[in-house]
Amino acid sequence: MKTCPVTKRGSIMGGGYSNRTRATQFNPTGRVRKQLNLQRKKIYIPELKKSITLTLSTRAIKTLSKRGAYATLKKAGLI
Repeated sequence: MKTCPVTKRGSIMGGGYSNRTRATQFNPTGRVRKQLNLQRKKIYIPELKKSITLTLSTRAIKTLSKRGAYATLKKAGLI
């Protein structure tokens, strides 16, 4: 299963009903798996003076830019 190592999020199951189905009878439209927006990102960590490549979710990339790469990756247990 594809998960983000920083946020620990994975895919979720979604699905719904069309308005026509809601109006008439119970007839489910089916279940759909919604995947995370995972992207490969090369991150430079100045404290370690090296770069690492990770597959992260877009939310994790935003967190890295806000809190700093070293602190976030250390908290996630990747360093």
